[in-house]
Amino acid sequence: MLTLGISGSLDLVNQSREYIFPRGTCHDAAAVLVEDGKVVAGIEEERLNRIKHSSKGPVNSIRFCLESRAIKLNDIDFLTFYGSEQMCTVLLKNLYYTTPEAQPVTSIRPLMHEFLQTGLGEDLEDRKVTFINHHLAHAVSAYAQSGQRESLVFTIDGAGDGLCGSVSHWKGSGYQLLKSFPMDQSLGTFYLRVIAMLGFAFTEEYKVMGLAPYGDASKYRAVFRSLYDLLPNGNYVLHWDRMDNLYALATPRRKGEPILTEHLNIAAGLQESLETIVLHMVRHFSVLTGLRSMCIAGGVAHNSTLNGRILYSGMFDEIFVQPASHDGGCAIGAALYSQMTHNGRIEDVYWGTDVGGDDEIAPTLNEWRNLIDFERVDDVAARSARLLADGRVIGWVQGRSEFGPRALGNRSILADPRPAENKDLINRMIKKRESYRPFAPSVLEESADEYFEIPIRNMRFPFMSFTVKVRPEKRELLGATTHVDGTARIQTVSRTGNPLFWKLIDEFGKITGVSVLLNTSFNNNVEPIVDSVEDALVCFLTTDLHHLVVGDFVISKKEFDKAEILNLAASLPPYSRLVQMKSSGTNGDFVLSHAITNSYNGDEHSISENLFKVLMNSDGHEKLSAVIDKHAPDANVIDDIVELWQKRVITLRPPLTTTHIKHRS
Repeated sequence: MLTLGISGSLDLVNQSREYIFPRGTCHDAAAVLVEDGKVVAGIEEERLNRIKHSSKGPVNSIRFCLESRAIKLNDIDFLTFYGSEQMCTVLLKNLYYTTPEAQPVTSIRPLMHEFLQTGLGEDLEDRKVTFINHHLAHAVSAYAQSGQRESLVFTIDGAGDGLCGSVSHWKGSGYQLLKSFPMDQSLGTFYLRVIAMLGFAFTEEYKVMGLAPYGDASKYRAVFRSLYDLLPNGNYVLHWDRMDNLYALATPRRKGEPILTEHLNIAAGLQESLETIVLHMVRHFSVLTGLRSMCIAGGVAHNSTLNGRILYSGMFDEIFVQPASHDGGCAIGAALYSQMTHNGRIEDVYWGTDVGGDDEIAPTLNEWRNLIDFERVDDVAARSARLLADGRVIGWVQGRSEFGPRALGNRSILADPRPAENKDLINRMIKKRESYRPFAPSVLEESADEYFEIPIRNMRFPFMSFTVKVRPEKRELLGATTHVDGTARIQTVSRTGNPLFWKLIDEFGKITGVSVLLNTSFNNNVEPIVDSVEDALVCFLTTDLHHLVVGDFVISKKEFDKAEILNLAASLPPYSRLVQMKSSGTNGDFVLSHAITNSYNGDEHSISENLFKVLMNSDGHEKLSAVIDKHAPDANVIDDIVELWQKRVITLRPPLTTTHIKHRS
């Protein structure tokens, strides 16, 4: 049996149709293929269309899943969308009747068929198109992959199908719904409302979680305590009308402004409040049912500090956190729902694009040989371990990409976890992100107890879902991966789950005596995690990474000046377009301005008229130097081109050949 689960919106990457579903309603698009009860392929759309948290319809993801099994769309038994048909139809009708510019669509089914036909060039029999309640999709995604035969299952997020959470008792393939939480109890929305005061927005919740340990939760505890009441039977109420109690605590911070002590204390108070409410709820249902096993999914389940608190509470002997707890993970639950089986706990989520063997990697490296040097080595783990021990920071790309938001050893940036200054080094040279945010340690499964306090015997942490305590005597040793409160978001690496990554850490341990590596996602601050070899090369060339390792190849940068960039060809990503605007100048004359805009959030990047001419005549086939000579011979645009490339506003790569065009169509 083959089932395909999808999440996200139903518009194409070049369409600006956010008004079909309100912005924020659909996000983290993905597709997952399940065959006979097991995930065989899955990828988030952002990895392929290169839009972070993409809400665009998962056309590329569906195509990837089908191609992974060499099948057509109608070969699958069911395609399941991650929301109920009733709620989707209500949303569409409300928009149609209240939004003048809305498309005349009042039913989700025709929209689904239009999306499939337009995006994939083929449709699906209507009987095969099914829908699943949002929180049921979250619950299935966790329970069906937990390996647990009977469990409490919690889903906690911002919103989905008119609810913000649920608690259910699962046994075998059946379940009993114990409680649903309506929207006025949304902990996800509560968290968002507060972090907006701190200058953070939707999808940036994890930044505030990392900020919280720098603050003192007791400073504003009384104010936060006024925002909620804990009720009997694990219930609670949020007092939305009292949110203005927070406004007296600090001046709201705008994005980019300094983070003050008051902001740190608000972050700490928010985190403590979230933990207090969730632990109250969890404790009640654990006592009510007597169950010692727990699963959790939904966006709030990505709060690894909260998960750590549950872990150390002693309420459960088994805890499984869905590694893709956000809405992208609903595609997993949607695909698994009609094939509920027990195949044990998942060991990995390497379901995405495979970079292939050396013969498949080498042609891409050869295309970029004017900018890189590379060599194939016999023992890539040993060579890379030596580079890391010598203080080098490397990009590490192997095998199939991970599903979900964590880099788990196949699309990672790696470094020595010991020097505390490595945290600042990586933030400055590569990630271009806030300096306070911690990096995760990846440790050999066999060595985890040596470095970390793990309260449940033999528990493994393959997905970076829990924050645990670093042993006091190891905190200084692991200076780059120990957070200010003495904790770390741990990944344990097994010899069977990822043999090459395990060997790399083991080789590093043989050299240094420390079987741990600093591991963070391989991307800069404006892009999703890299997926392909070319994604990795672009990130490598536009950051200060020391080396890139792909397959058995160790890659370094050649010394080159910016003029060498002009030997590359430029093009716009499929979601971008050039715009020329006419406005009235101060003296009444018309003034032309030029920009690059996109189809997903409307951001504009102003560019010069000369650069507009260059990009207007660039299609990826011809070197930039030739295009400039023809259309803007006196222009000095190279600095602007490099900046736009670094921000991923434009695409630069070796000129496309006929072979490339055929391959990419």
